[in-house]
Amino acid sequence: MTQLERVRHYETLLDRVEQANGLLSRALELFEKTEPLCAKLDEYLGSEDWMQDFEDDEAGKLPADLKRGVLSEDGIYCALGERRQLLAQLLYTVARSIEG
Repeated sequence: MTQLERVRHYETLLDRVEQANGLLSRALELFEKTEPLCAKLDEYLGSEDWMQDFEDDEAGKLPADLKRGVLSEDGIYCALGERRQLLAQLLYTVARSIEG
């Protein structure tokens, strides 16, 4: 590899790392801001309100065009579980990078 090729090669690597850093920074900021939303969803899932909303939906009392993913028995549970999996993956990645 010539000197110019080497400089161009490493410049490309630097660009990719800087781009990934920016994307991760924005994603982490958004992820952190949703923590209170997760707590509210978890609270709702175990509440009497959720049970009443679920039962009313099953009885056809809610409008047919109402978006109701939150009333599926697995919707909230799966979203919060996926979040936990992402956090575990992030921890693993951080640990591996620090050791690294």
